Amino acid sequence: MAPSSGRPTEGWIDEIHDGVRYGLAGRVIAETQSPFQRVTIIESERYGKGLLLDGCWMTAERQERHYHEPLVHPALCGAERIERVLVIGGGDGGTARECLRHGGVRHLDLVEIDGQVVAWSQQHLPAIGEGCWSDPRFHLTVGDGIAWAAQAAEASYDVVIVDGSDPAGPAEGLFNRAFFAHCRRILRPGGVFATQSESPEAFRQVHLDTVKLLREVFGHADPLYGWVPMYPSGWWSWTFAATGGRRYLEPDPARAAAVVGGCEIWSPRWQRGAFEAVPVAIERALAH
Repeated sequence: MAPSSGRPTEGWIDEIHDGVRYGLAGRVIAETQSPFQRVTIIESERYGKGLLLDGCWMTAERQERHYHEPLVHPALCGAERIERVLVIGGGDGGTARECLRHGGVRHLDLVEIDGQVVAWSQQHLPAIGEGCWSDPRFHLTVGDGIAWAAQAAEASYDVVIVDGSDPAGPAEGLFNRAFFAHCRRILRPGGVFATQSESPEAFRQVHLDTVKLLREVFGHADPLYGWVPMYPSGWWSWTFAATGGRRYLEPDPARAAAVVGGCEIWSPRWQRGAFEAVPVAIERALAH
């Protein structure tokens, strides 16, 4: 699709949620309506070029590592094996890029429902995906990730990562029991599941419900807390589960050493603190 015509919007670009405004100074450089959502590319003063979906912040060049590194490395450093990886969502390429930094990954399937997100990420945000698009281990499918998980063979992946947007529109089905059960089914023994699990401040009930549901499906699940500056409240979470115990809590030393030098946020030390940083109010809520 062609971007909308007219003079780029300059000034403040805002995401408004629950009576709170989150904004960046910048301008809209491309915008279109895909079959699934409104896709917007912005140029911000502080974080460079970024992506919004239906008016919600998704990623930006100079802060995306705050999101992608915590989502990927606890899973890739914790799974028993990492030869086969499935990423559902993640059309900007950042999650795939971080996964492919692990030399043990032999095959990565990325299933993104919106081809417009992929096309514009490649065109406008090439620094986020970097070389993932041309990596021979990378395999892109533009299609429904929920259907992919339902149809995939049992025990066919070592790691499953869900890099979806908020639970509305095309991403709504990424937060329910049936989908999580399929993700567990397609994991190999010793496999790890990871998902973004919303802000414990701006979307607290969704966050709590996600963690509780994963605990019911997998028998255990642990949220990890960090910060993504452009997201509502700035405080974000990722939740991990596994088919072989809570193995994501302890990174494999060799795998961690191979990637930590290229990280800006994640390290084994940071990960330990982020898993422990559970506010007592959330701890109480998760216990009931």
